[in-house]
Amino acid sequence: MSAMAYDGLAMAGRQLRRVRNSPGLAVLTQLMPVNMLLFFGYVFGSALAMPGREYRSFLVPGLLVATAAGGLMTGMFQAAQDTHRGVTDRFRTMPVSRAATVLGQAVADLVVTAAGTVPLLLTGLAVGWRIEGSAAGAAGAVGLLLLFRFACTCAGILLGLLTRSEEAAGQLGASSFVLPLLSNAYIPTDGLPGWLRALAEWNPVSAVTTALRDLFGNAPVPEGAAWPVAHPVAGSLVWSLSLIALFLPLAVSRYARAE
Repeated sequence: MSAMAYDGLAMAGRQLRRVRNSPGLAVLTQLMPVNMLLFFGYVFGSALAMPGREYRSFLVPGLLVATAAGGLMTGMFQAAQDTHRGVTDRFRTMPVSRAATVLGQAVADLVVTAAGTVPLLLTGLAVGWRIEGSAAGAAGAVGLLLLFRFACTCAGILLGLLTRSEEAAGQLGASSFVLPLLSNAYIPTDGLPGWLRALAEWNPVSAVTTALRDLFGNAPVPEGAAWPVAHPVAGSLVWSLSLIALFLPLAVSRYARAE
């Protein structure tokens, strides 16, 4: 095993132990999407043109992607916490791969995210959501979801290293909730004004959400949408890989550079 892989596994294990030592926070984080599904599914569903089970089937992929976008906040807060408390400076003095440190945090977050989607999926099944596409399509949807979460976590780690403050990271991370709101995660975008629809459909959350709905067989690809939504799988891959290519090297570089 290479030194980078060994260091990466060690850092991932540290992040997983951090989650294990804060079970209350982990439970609350995983229950939030479930609460949103129950609230939005039964409140918004009565006010939209797709009531009841149809809207809940529409909503579950959107909540999965909104949860994945939460990697921005999680990565930011954890990186800022380590920097603020001096853990990052201590790691810099050790013979540990800088890239492995960042990758270890991101990979551990993927493990936690994969486990955290189970309660949401079970609740979705309970309220009427079903996988109506093929098994290969469902597997592809999960892969796109985890890839997008990894991209968001990389971006969050860089922002956390830049803020260097738990309080600032918490305030900035809270604003990331706007991303799913300005997308098609919760409502269709075809009824929005032209400029707002364009903004929502060029939001990466919209592309990934549409891809999941298409691959799960829950809703067709909308007509007349912007390119990332009209070609959701390709749009999701372009968005996710572009974010990783941009933020992962910058995060590693920032981590390696002491103040």
